[in-house]
Amino acid sequence: MGALVPLTRPGWAEAGRHLLAGLELAVREVNDAGGILGRPLELVVRDTAADPQRAAAVDELAGLGVAALAGEYHSVVARAAAARADALGLPFLCSSAVLDELTEQPTHWVARLAPAQSHGWRIYADFLLGAGHSRIAVAAQPSVYWASGTRILRDHLAPHGGTVIELDMSALTPAALCDELVDHRATALLLLVGHPEPAVPIVESVRHDPRLAEILIGAPAGQPEFAEWAALLGADGAAIPFLRYLPEQLGPLGARVGAALRERLGEAPSFVAFEGYDTVAVLADVLRSSGADRARTAESWPHVAVEGTRGRIRFSRTPGISVWQWTWTPVQVADRDPAEPDRFRILHTG
Repeated sequence: MGALVPLTRPGWAEAGRHLLAGLELAVREVNDAGGILGRPLELVVRDTAADPQRAAAVDELAGLGVAALAGEYHSVVARAAAARADALGLPFLCSSAVLDELTEQPTHWVARLAPAQSHGWRIYADFLLGAGHSRIAVAAQPSVYWASGTRILRDHLAPHGGTVIELDMSALTPAALCDELVDHRATALLLLVGHPEPAVPIVESVRHDPRLAEILIGAPAGQPEFAEWAALLGADGAAIPFLRYLPEQLGPLGARVGAALRERLGEAPSFVAFEGYDTVAVLADVLRSSGADRARTAESWPHVAVEGTRGRIRFSRTPGISVWQWTWTPVQVADRDPAEPDRFRILHTG
């Protein structure tokens, strides 16, 4: 099985480490249980470093004879990988990337576990409305992913009287951003930017500007989920709502896997680690019936019924989404508790 994972900068290496931990744990459990049709499952990992050009690894992995492709966290890389997988006839189960248009045309070769961005970010927009926010600034960098998120927020908020104010972080310093927030009378600021730069300096500037003491900072892409966020920002990184894809309570499988992931990582596992585990659980189930036949594997997506760590996984065709999609993984809006930054509070579910 080929695996695409961001393990070095400028990729989000911490997310990649969690994704890989989930993939590796599940592979170990599959092999401890006898492997696939009596043969051990081998994970062939390639580092993408958030670079779409590194999706060329899909061609290499296909040439090595992998039965299927798994993983990836960054949407821009996953989109490039999905295009190559589709062209090569290689089954690809995308673990974490959420961009709706993962492929330009509908394909039967690609399936996805993570919820589509339009689904999760609408839930986040509902949270903002429920919290009384109607003037929402987005500090954004140029990216198809951030542009898509901005569009989803604007389209969902506008019918409810919400306004989205776009602030281009390629032209603003964190200090200048604070002035813009004051001038626009924004009540919420969403971080649609890279981590740790410029997200961390932005948070520090806003938190320490007395004019913005009441503003909500949000991070729908999930930056505060990871320990590095708390380590870099301390108390400043708390009370920043973000999206995560976990149920309110894990079932027996999720609790067992969570404990094993915690031991493997040396810290609490993020939802990304669970996505990695579930990816292998699904592919192992499919490969047991299809063997190494790629066409049969791709034909199996609509017949999947696997108990994952966060619920029963089935794939379907969803309007506006070009790949087989799990509809839907549980979605939470959560934040780090200011009184105890290592503890998460669930603020909204969808």
